Amino acid sequence: MDFRTQVAAAGATSQLAVDALLLLIAADTVPAGLDDAIAAAVSDAVRDGDLVLKAGKTLYLHRLPGLKSSRLAVAVAGKDTPKAVKAAAAAGLALLKAQGIKHVGVQIAGVEALQAGHAEAVAAAVGDAAYLYRTTKPSAPAAPALSRITVLARDKAEAERLAGGLSCGAAIAKGVTLARELANRPGNHCTPSDLAAEARRLGKQYKLKVDVLDRKAIEALGMGSFLAVAQGSDQPPRFIVVHYNGAAKKQAPVVLVGKGITFDTGGISLKPGEGMDEMKFDMGGAASVLGTLCAVAELGAKVNLIGVIAASENMPGGKAVKPGDVVTSMSGQTIEILNTDAEGRLVLCDALTYTERFKPAVVVDIATLTGACVIALGAVRSGLFSPDDGLAGELLAAGDAALDPCWRMPVDEEYDEALKSNFADMGNIGGRPGGSITAAMFLKRFTGKLRWAHLDIAGTAWKSGAAKGATGRPVGLLTHYVLSQGQ
Repeated sequence: MDFRTQVAAAGATSQLAVDALLLLIAADTVPAGLDDAIAAAVSDAVRDGDLVLKAGKTLYLHRLPGLKSSRLAVAVAGKDTPKAVKAAAAAGLALLKAQGIKHVGVQIAGVEALQAGHAEAVAAAVGDAAYLYRTTKPSAPAAPALSRITVLARDKAEAERLAGGLSCGAAIAKGVTLARELANRPGNHCTPSDLAAEARRLGKQYKLKVDVLDRKAIEALGMGSFLAVAQGSDQPPRFIVVHYNGAAKKQAPVVLVGKGITFDTGGISLKPGEGMDEMKFDMGGAASVLGTLCAVAELGAKVNLIGVIAASENMPGGKAVKPGDVVTSMSGQTIEILNTDAEGRLVLCDALTYTERFKPAVVVDIATLTGACVIALGAVRSGLFSPDDGLAGELLAAGDAALDPCWRMPVDEEYDEALKSNFADMGNIGGRPGGSITAAMFLKRFTGKLRWAHLDIAGTAWKSGAAKGATGRPVGLLTHYVLSQGQ
């Protein structure tokens, strides 16, 4: 996708040589400054009741007199925030999606001074609109023809701000698309080995160092907890490490750790059959790590970033781990596996211990970890857990900036009591009450040497129902956070 800005003087918008003009109105009245032909058409539509100036309302006009473009789509944001602009852009693009349009000019009206965030919001909406899953669906419609977006500015300074936002937004959109694509692929098309191959492809594209450890190497590291999850599957596990070096070697890296369960049956603690197909999304954390690496590399950020992915399936079988089994983690701590469907924390704990060797500035793990987090926060915000107030604040700010929000959850020591075991250093579950919190407390036991945060994306990594599919979250949040560490 070609994103660019263009300064449009008064009266010039109507003469733009584009396939369609998308007008986003960030106000509850017809904004001043519109070209005469556009202002008259919008005013007439409002007067006649064809357009209501409320958020979410849209209007399509064809071959409007005085407009060089044959198509004008109008979408109302209602407010001047990037969030409102993104929603309006998505609604407006939906009007144009089926028309084979290649070049769209975007005018955001009703905002006193457009900022980078407004342009980034448009890029995000375009990325969502342009994505189409085709890997295992050859009957899907042809890919959208849309290939160029021009966002209009009123002066050179505004154009420079918008260009910065478009650059960031385009990179994040590319990372989000990668994460969505990987998570959408069925379990037989995205095995641990396939995930490793995708990491290598990304490494080749952006000249990243990629290490992939096989079962023998994982065993040599003493990752007994990770291997316990993998032992029930015929698909071999893979431990994937990707290095992006954009800063001096002496700069401590940011490390992102992704849960890469490419299919989760629950193991011996078998999940109900209904909806189990959605457990292909259980590698959403791993997908977001690769998506973030893609976005950061695309931007050439001046930061050192390492992505770590523990990839395996969680399957039942004669070799599968059983409830009550005790395993030894890489840290030396023993774990009583009370429920084999609480497997994400078992692969993550060894991955967190592994990250100590990098002497990281910070470690953030990302996982579709608990149904309890879905109950707590729904599909709007990801769950954020960290004992570090500063880190939590930075991640919250990054999520807000990216329109990819999270919500901080407690990690009070009292919650840790639920993990006590009579037969090991800890159990892997703590009961139903506060389930997302006790899962985080389990991980916290392996982070004593780390500045650490945990993102539970079980409610935000994918959608169910008619819109079933991966969202690519929290690539935006993570990218904004990583970029902030390179400033």
